[in-house]
Amino acid sequence: MPVHVTLLGLGRMGRALATRLTDRGHTVTTWSRSGGGTAATPAEAVAGAEVVLLCLYDGPACRAVLDQVRPALPAGAAVVNLATVGPDEAAELAALVPGTVHVPVLGSTGPAAAGTLTLLVGGTPGPAATAVLADLGTALPSGTPAQAAAAKLVANGVLADALLAVRTARSRAAALGLAPALTLDLLERTTLGGLVRAKRDRLDDDRLDGADFTATALAKDVALLAAALTPGADVAGLMTDPAVLAPLHDYAAGHATGDPSYHRRAFLPTARVEGLRDGVLTSWTLDEYCALFTGSPAPDEATRRRRIDHVSVTGTTGTATMTLHHGPDVFTDAFVLLQVDGAWRIASKTYHRAV
Repeated sequence: MPVHVTLLGLGRMGRALATRLTDRGHTVTTWSRSGGGTAATPAEAVAGAEVVLLCLYDGPACRAVLDQVRPALPAGAAVVNLATVGPDEAAELAALVPGTVHVPVLGSTGPAAAGTLTLLVGGTPGPAATAVLADLGTALPSGTPAQAAAAKLVANGVLADALLAVRTARSRAAALGLAPALTLDLLERTTLGGLVRAKRDRLDDDRLDGADFTATALAKDVALLAAALTPGADVAGLMTDPAVLAPLHDYAAGHATGDPSYHRRAFLPTARVEGLRDGVLTSWTLDEYCALFTGSPAPDEATRRRRIDHVSVTGTTGTATMTLHHGPDVFTDAFVLLQVDGAWRIASKTYHRAV
């Protein structure tokens, strides 16, 4: 049955979902912080909605949008949260609007466009929400909102394990003198075959642009998994306290969303950001640095990539490096980290910019 759907968030997945639902005959109203939606504000977007889909980056983004939406929600409108968040966050967000269903998904933009996602349904959707979800994929009942969030993190942990296994295998093969093409032919015939076959074109060409899923988002999800587990649990690629990654993920989220509040959470108030721009030393206070961000993602955000390369911790101090591919520019960022009052923050950042 056709349903009036509001979709909040137009990143890679949000755009694919909006197209799919429109093609299936639903009336779709959209909003995005970066612009490009059919409504100017979240509150305006939910007018007349029967189902409201949240397709946002993380828990804080969901909370901020729900705070704007709640007073304007039509009576009886169903809220379906598709975001990948921690189990506790999922429960807290669901409690903000009674009857909220938490439905993280397995699959990327291709399955979203084809309506073949796996939907991890936490809660009991009503008829309108059920009709919308049926056009997006196959439901896997997953208990409560918190349990559905946990199931999503387990699944993304498997993906991280598999990607690291491919990386390790390729490194070993290179050390043993195997040609890259032979290595991929070999991996296609192992338990990693499905993943390698799906990404073979990109692996052959070392082509990373236009990916279905960003490394920054996966790193965020792995950190959520680590935080939800008991201390010392084995999580892909985390060789140190996962809490030290929190400011790095906030920093990446600040770039991805254009929202300076992420940077204020990542950095100590006394932090400085320094580097050479066109051969001239630039040195910013945190306030000056945050003023560079407009509150909206960059127009080319869908093509940008960010990677945590290194983290080292000694006691309450640490260092980290990241690589950021922003259009034609490649930034190498180096951080000094401090644990203050039990929380890790960025004490300073230096960067090198290559064009």
